[in-house]
Amino acid sequence: MNDFFQQLKTQRWDDHRYYHHSRINQSLHLLSAVSFVIAYALLFVNPAWAALLAWLVSMTSRQAGHFFFEPRGYDDVNQATDAHKEEIKIGYNIRRKVVLLAVWVLVPVALWLQPSLFGQIAPADGLMEFLNDVGLAWLALGVAGLLFRVVQLWIQQDAWTGIVWAFKIITDPFHDIVLYHKAPLALLRGEMIDPMAHVKHK
Repeated sequence: MNDFFQQLKTQRWDDHRYYHHSRINQSLHLLSAVSFVIAYALLFVNPAWAALLAWLVSMTSRQAGHFFFEPRGYDDVNQATDAHKEEIKIGYNIRRKVVLLAVWVLVPVALWLQPSLFGQIAPADGLMEFLNDVGLAWLALGVAGLLFRVVQLWIQQDAWTGIVWAFKIITDPFHDIVLYHKAPLALLRGEMIDPMAHVKHK
């Protein structure tokens, strides 16, 4: 268990120091984290609506932070190029995220064009049933995306790395609330980029 928690600590530390310099990105991660925690609770009540909240609010805010606000140039704090960081990223790098988000967008399109999924489900009767089907499909996509990357990491590195990463992803919302709860205040002070003094001293 000591090895598990050490790897978890390392993965979380690398994720923070490499990919979360922008205070806007950090603030969007805070919004995403709070929404994910609500979605987790909603899973026990209405899984479809939990998935809709997770994908439409949590994932879009989280990925917008990475795509639009996180600096992509040379990382002076960590002395690393963006290409190097993309290559070594344990989870979903930008290329993998583009593929995942493309599938996410195509899911409701597929359900709209083929409501029964070629006879696999009962066609939705009205907007609410359609949204329910989309939510359940997005929930399945989220689980599949998690398992797919675990298997990839198992093949590329080892099973332990994939298991640790999966645990990190599932618990990230709780960790992000603790880590980034002060980011909006920093933004209000006009601080667009985290100086990362705590990283530079490592």
